[in-house]
Amino acid sequence: MIILLLLTATMTVFGQTTSDTEKNKPYIEVTGTAEKEIIPNEIYIAITIRERHEGKEKITIEKQEADLKESLKSIGIPLDNLSLSDANADYIRVKWTKKDVIAKTEYSLKVGDALTVGKVFEKLDELKIVDAYISKVSHSKLDEFKKEVKIMAIKAAKDKADYLLAAINEQTGMPLIIKEITALPLSNVAGVNVRYDNGYDKERYYFSENKSSSNDDLTIQFSKIKLQNSIYVKFEIK
Repeated sequence: MIILLLLTATMTVFGQTTSDTEKNKPYIEVTGTAEKEIIPNEIYIAITIRERHEGKEKITIEKQEADLKESLKSIGIPLDNLSLSDANADYIRVKWTKKDVIAKTEYSLKVGDALTVGKVFEKLDELKIVDAYISKVSHSKLDEFKKEVKIMAIKAAKDKADYLLAAINEQTGMPLIIKEITALPLSNVAGVNVRYDNGYDKERYYFSENKSSSNDDLTIQFSKIKLQNSIYVKFEIK
């Protein structure tokens, strides 16, 4: 019994000594920040097809969908990139006093660059599909890039600690605390309905045209996605 009490007392004293030592260690606290801009390679276009009438002729959703698929194939877009947003078509009552309804079906189309976006909207204009907008942009390696930015941030924290301590002839020791600061939300484009009158304003809908002074080629570009992350680190001073 006496031996057990002595062992317990020794362990308690040792624990208190370690804790006190930890508290008395000199340290430096720094925050490293990193950011990266990437060009989106996944651009999602929301397209809504509605039944419509041209004179006495009824243009069905099936006819418009078939025409849309042919148009997409003509500009080299795989039909696998076109999917239904909702398995069930919605119905909108046109006249409250009658039973006429117009069906609509919503689709999502994925394309890889802004130039293709321009081609898609031109085809939609030709097909008189007037309800479409860019719902979101992303990148196929987005998670990979997020990890890369976090690594850059913690390296920036270490670099900051190194040069600050070097200024006072000290050295960075082992990290005592590492804490990720909440990353800023991705910069992204907002969805805006595209309406056609006599064509459409490309600059208004997320991308811009730049004409080269030497030729008439168009360069259409999206704003880059910005990733940013900050890491707080508490380093021991050797």
